[in-house]
Amino acid sequence: MATLRLHNTLTRTKEEFRPLDPTNVRMYVCGPTVYDYAHIGNARPVIVFDVLFRLLRHLYGADHVTYVRNITDVDDKINARAFERWTRKRPLTQEIRALTDGTLAQFHKDVDALGALRPTHEPRATDFVANGAEPTDMVRIIARLIERGHAYEAEGHVLFHVPSMPDYGKLSRRNHDDMIAGARVDVAPYKRDPMDFVLWKPSNPETEPGWESPWGYGRPGWHIECSAMSGALLGETFDIHAGGLDLIFPHHENEIAQTCCAFGVEAMASVWLHNGFLQVEGEKMSKSLGNFVTINELLTTDKFGGRSWPGEVLRLAMLKTHYRQPIDWTVRALEEAEKELRSLYRILAAHPPMPSEPDVEFLGLLSDDLNTHAALTRIRQLAANSANSSSPFAVTSLLKSSGALLGLLQDPKLGEALKEPVGTGSYDPEIIEAFVEARLAARVAKNWAESDRIRDELLAMGIALRDNKDGTTTWDVKR
Repeated sequence: MATLRLHNTLTRTKEEFRPLDPTNVRMYVCGPTVYDYAHIGNARPVIVFDVLFRLLRHLYGADHVTYVRNITDVDDKINARAFERWTRKRPLTQEIRALTDGTLAQFHKDVDALGALRPTHEPRATDFVANGAEPTDMVRIIARLIERGHAYEAEGHVLFHVPSMPDYGKLSRRNHDDMIAGARVDVAPYKRDPMDFVLWKPSNPETEPGWESPWGYGRPGWHIECSAMSGALLGETFDIHAGGLDLIFPHHENEIAQTCCAFGVEAMASVWLHNGFLQVEGEKMSKSLGNFVTINELLTTDKFGGRSWPGEVLRLAMLKTHYRQPIDWTVRALEEAEKELRSLYRILAAHPPMPSEPDVEFLGLLSDDLNTHAALTRIRQLAANSANSSSPFAVTSLLKSSGALLGLLQDPKLGEALKEPVGTGSYDPEIIEAFVEARLAARVAKNWAESDRIRDELLAMGIALRDNKDGTTTWDVKR
């Protein structure tokens, strides 16, 4: 079994992953707030942590991995939108469910097109507010926090008292002033400390959804939702908690505080993973700049690049960048991803693969903190090797099974759609160019051993490289 190493935000180091129970590996990822179409930034954690889910299933067995991705379906934006369409013919909570049912269905349709597997569980926050059959619902966790001296009631609100947890801030490592600024806290007069955050707040029954509780008719704060859902489905402590970089503070910091203080445990999760930010064509994505683009628009309209894009093209473009690095979402990146997929599908069509285990080298690269960038380089090497291999079907079998761990090369219909006439000769120029690009990247990183290895591998295939004085590299078929 390949050794899986993950960069733990909590320790700021890359560590060997050791599950609490190898027969029950548990992962929680913060999911969407379903008040509108998901944008391309929302797609990044869906795709990245889908790859991790696939890898964990391969390493530990599909029956031994539990993946929970929650749905936030109670939120001020949702409440406002539901109230606008409310006719009072049913309770407002039912209006909200009807609204979010439609948005959730669209989310599923969009992420299915991206090749993402459905998680094991997809809990909705509204099902875990005051569920009498569930000992870890939000109301009961809040009551336990009050009993343990970590929360208090004030003017219809219940707040977590941050000073009651001495190591609060260990995930984000921010000082007190930075945390106040980053949390954009409401310094209400009933707070004991400016950092105290809301667990429960009162609702106006005429305009806002609510549930009955010991503190009156109200609704939960955002952070308590994930503590309840993860605790109910994964236990008080589990293996991996993941989400976007923007969730480290205050959301994940507050989750840790609630869970650890309510259950009396030292850790909510062993490993914390966070994906980097996404910008569009070099700028922060925003509606004011006119570059806000949803997954659905990319899949079905010509808003981005004057055309729609297959989901697998979007997926490949996303995976070319390591998940912890920022990504620039560009039309050119999509064009290059489609070009590469076209070449790979053409190779699979020429030498139809058989069922196979993934390539060992590929698996090692992917297991190094989900290094999809390096893993894709190995995919290109396998593709190039198939041209001159004495056993091309064996190579394409490795290619397809390795691609499956990335959620790629699994759609025969897409392969047919992307197919183009093959040129003369037994070499695919696009694959060779990909090899050359990988070698140039190695040279820039001064990884001379890797540079030489790629050159020698191409030479064995009959491809000669020429490094030019201007820094470029050209190639030719040996005669």
